[in-house]
Amino acid sequence: MEIEIEIVGKGKATGKLDDRNPETAKKLYEIFPLPGTAHTYLEEVYFDMTLELDYENPSKTTEEGDICYWPPGPAFCIFYGNSQPVSEVNNFGKITENLELFKKCRDGDEIIVRKKE
Repeated sequence: MEIEIEIVGKGKATGKLDDRNPETAKKLYEIFPLPGTAHTYLEEVYFDMTLELDYENPSKTTEEGDICYWPPGPAFCIFYGNSQPVSEVNNFGKITENLELFKKCRDGDEIIVRKKE
Protein backbone atom coordinates (compact mmCIF):
# COMPACT_ATOMS: atom_id res chain seq x y z
CA MET A 1 0.00 0.00 0.00
CA GLU A 2 1.56 3.25 -1.14
CA ILE A 3 0.71 6.65 0.27
CA GLU A 4 1.44 10.26 -0.56
CA ILE A 5 2.14 12.82 2.14
CA GLU A 6 1.75 16.43 1.07
CA ILE A 7 2.96 19.41 3.02
CA VAL A 8 0.70 21.98 1.39
CA GLY A 9 2.69 24.59 -0.50
CA LYS A 10 6.00 22.79 0.02
CA GLY A 11 5.81 19.46 -1.78
CA LYS A 12 4.95 15.77 -1.65
CA ALA A 13 6.66 12.62 -0.42
CA THR A 14 5.85 8.97 -1.08
CA GLY A 15 5.67 6.22 1.50
CA LYS A 16 4.97 2.52 1.61
CA LEU A 17 3.10 0.78 4.40
CA ASP A 18 4.71 -2.40 5.71
CA ASP A 19 3.90 -5.38 7.91
CA ARG A 20 5.55 -4.39 11.20
CA ASN A 21 2.11 -3.38 12.54
CA PRO A 22 -0.33 -4.67 9.90
CA GLU A 23 -3.57 -3.88 11.73
CA THR A 24 -2.41 -0.31 12.41
CA ALA A 25 -1.45 0.12 8.75
CA LYS A 26 -4.77 -1.30 7.53
CA LYS A 27 -6.93 0.84 9.83
CA LEU A 28 -5.08 4.03 8.94
CA TYR A 29 -5.12 3.28 5.21
CA GLU A 30 -8.91 2.86 5.37
CA ILE A 31 -9.45 6.41 6.66
CA PHE A 32 -7.21 8.25 4.14
CA PRO A 33 -7.28 11.03 3.07
CA LEU A 34 -6.21 12.28 6.46
CA PRO A 35 -5.58 16.02 7.00
CA GLY A 36 -3.59 17.44 9.87
CA THR A 37 -1.74 20.43 11.26
CA ALA A 38 1.99 19.82 11.59
CA HIS A 39 4.01 19.94 14.76
CA THR A 40 7.76 19.48 14.78
CA TYR A 41 9.98 17.96 17.43
CA LEU A 42 13.71 17.43 16.83
CA GLU A 43 13.81 15.50 13.52
CA GLU A 44 10.18 14.42 13.61
CA VAL A 45 7.00 15.78 12.05
CA TYR A 46 3.70 14.72 13.59
CA PHE A 47 0.05 15.70 13.73
CA ASP A 48 -2.79 14.89 16.09
CA MET A 49 -5.62 12.70 14.91
CA THR A 50 -8.90 11.38 16.27
CA LEU A 51 -8.48 7.67 15.40
CA GLU A 52 -7.63 5.85 18.61
CA LEU A 53 -5.79 2.53 18.26
CA ASP A 54 -3.97 0.37 20.76
CA TYR A 55 -0.35 -0.68 20.69
CA GLU A 56 0.12 -3.59 18.31
CA ASN A 57 3.85 -4.42 18.13
CA PRO A 58 5.24 -1.38 19.96
CA SER A 59 8.79 -0.21 19.41
CA LYS A 60 10.93 2.14 21.49
CA THR A 61 13.05 3.00 18.45
CA THR A 62 12.65 4.26 14.91
CA GLU A 63 14.84 4.54 11.85
CA GLU A 64 15.19 7.46 9.47
CA GLY A 65 12.12 7.55 7.24
CA ASP A 66 9.82 5.57 9.56
CA ILE A 67 6.10 6.34 9.52
CA CYS A 68 4.53 5.63 12.91
CA TYR A 69 1.38 5.83 14.95
CA TRP A 70 1.73 7.05 18.54
CA PRO A 71 -1.24 5.77 20.60
CA PRO A 72 -0.94 8.22 23.54
CA GLY A 73 -1.48 11.19 21.19
CA PRO A 74 -2.99 9.80 19.21
CA ALA A 75 -0.67 11.05 16.47
CA PHE A 76 0.64 10.26 12.99
CA CYS A 77 4.45 10.64 12.98
CA ILE A 78 7.24 10.81 10.40
CA PHE A 79 10.81 10.43 11.65
CA TYR A 80 13.10 12.00 9.05
CA GLY A 81 16.37 12.07 11.00
CA ASN A 82 18.08 10.69 14.06
CA SER A 83 15.47 11.50 16.69
CA GLN A 84 13.62 8.81 18.60
CA PRO A 85 10.06 8.74 19.96
CA VAL A 86 9.36 9.94 23.50
CA SER A 87 7.60 6.62 24.14
CA GLU A 88 6.72 3.49 22.20
CA VAL A 89 5.16 3.75 18.73
CA ASN A 90 3.63 1.42 16.16
CA ASN A 91 6.00 1.58 13.16
CA PHE A 92 3.93 0.83 10.07
CA GLY A 93 5.64 2.33 7.02
CA LYS A 94 8.64 4.00 5.44
CA ILE A 95 9.14 7.12 3.35
CA THR A 96 10.44 5.93 -0.04
CA GLU A 97 10.75 9.22 -1.94
CA ASN A 98 11.55 12.81 -0.93
CA LEU A 99 12.38 12.33 2.76
CA GLU A 100 14.16 15.72 2.63
CA LEU A 101 10.75 17.42 2.35
CA PHE A 102 10.16 17.04 6.07
CA LYS A 103 13.17 19.23 6.88
CA LYS A 104 11.15 22.12 5.37
CA CYS A 105 8.09 21.48 7.55
CA ARG A 106 7.21 24.03 10.23
CA ASP A 107 4.69 24.07 13.07
CA GLY A 108 1.27 24.95 11.65
CA ASP A 109 1.88 23.65 8.11
CA GLU A 110 -1.07 21.78 6.63
CA ILE A 111 -0.41 18.10 5.90
CA ILE A 112 -2.57 15.69 3.92
CA VAL A 113 -1.93 11.93 3.83
CA ARG A 114 -3.70 10.11 1.00
CA LYS A 115 -3.66 6.83 -0.89
CA LYS A 116 -1.26 6.99 -3.83
CA GLU A 117 -2.98 6.53 -7.16
